[in-house]
Amino acid sequence: MEQLSDFTTLRVGGPAQKIVHAHTAAELIEFVKAADQAGEKVLILGGGSNLLISDSGFAGTVIRVESKGSALDYDACSGGMIEVAAGEDWDKFVELTINKGFADLESLSGIPGTVGGSPIQNIGAYGHEVSETIARVKAYDRKKGEVVTLTNAQCNFSYRSSVFKQEADRYVILNVTFQLRKGDESLPISYIELANYLGIKLGERAVVTKVRQAVLDLRGRKGMLLNPTDSNTYSAGSFFVNPILSKAEAEKLPKDAPRWPQADGRVKTSAAWLMEHAGIFKGEKLAGAQISNKHVLALTNSGDARAEDIVELAKKARAAVFEKFGIKLQAEVQLVGLDLN
Repeated sequence: MEQLSDFTTLRVGGPAQKIVHAHTAAELIEFVKAADQAGEKVLILGGGSNLLISDSGFAGTVIRVESKGSALDYDACSGGMIEVAAGEDWDKFVELTINKGFADLESLSGIPGTVGGSPIQNIGAYGHEVSETIARVKAYDRKKGEVVTLTNAQCNFSYRSSVFKQEADRYVILNVTFQLRKGDESLPISYIELANYLGIKLGERAVVTKVRQAVLDLRGRKGMLLNPTDSNTYSAGSFFVNPILSKAEAEKLPKDAPRWPQADGRVKTSAAWLMEHAGIFKGEKLAGAQISNKHVLALTNSGDARAEDIVELAKKARAAVFEKFGIKLQAEVQLVGLDLN
């Protein structure tokens, strides 16, 4: 049996009962239909960058999405409409769009995973989210047994969520169509750390190539770029999402806690700040699991971690934050055969 640790950025996970590799959208649909008809559990696996899989593995069919290809169709007025296969590497796609003279994805540089995984989590970084650029998503609807196309509005995007996450076992993403601007000027920089690094003010724009490099530099400093020679990068990125609190809940936080007002009147705060102020520190270890030396939100495999080690470390961090602040952190990482409760 193939070990799922070979397909995840955390490098943990037990054996797959069955694993198949889908090289086209048609193969992906075929494999899903066959598993559904056989009554087997299905795990769709892209880049493995947002997964923590049990040491016991997965008792069902694992379908690895490896479809490739993109279509470019644009004019000077409307910008680019680019349809991209779900199995394409996300950061390579971002780099390609910039090299082709497009803007809007620069702040999302360096995020590991595949294009098909990007709408599920509504991936975001440095003040922007992928939902700002998605025109539509084509998916296989397992409930209806047919291929459907969802508009941006139908994807029901919100902070680190979408209909694909809310109805986790229903849709299998086949491709994503992005609408991008032609040009070399970035979206407005809305994240203070990135603005400072670029030497500009919040709300100003910069050359997209410079923004991409700045984002890669900042992610690298935090251990958020995969490096085969550095176990501090053997992670699933940010393990927890930043909590969004009611105004009353946010008022209970210490005055120096980060606060980002949301359009609906709620307030987002920093999971990393909460962890650090609850006594969870960089470098802290539990068996083979470790809080990254570079960023407290990254739970890493120091080399010989089991999935259970990482779960126990996550539970410890979660309990510390709840005891100190009364806030229950929610996992951003998809847990397979595991839970934090």
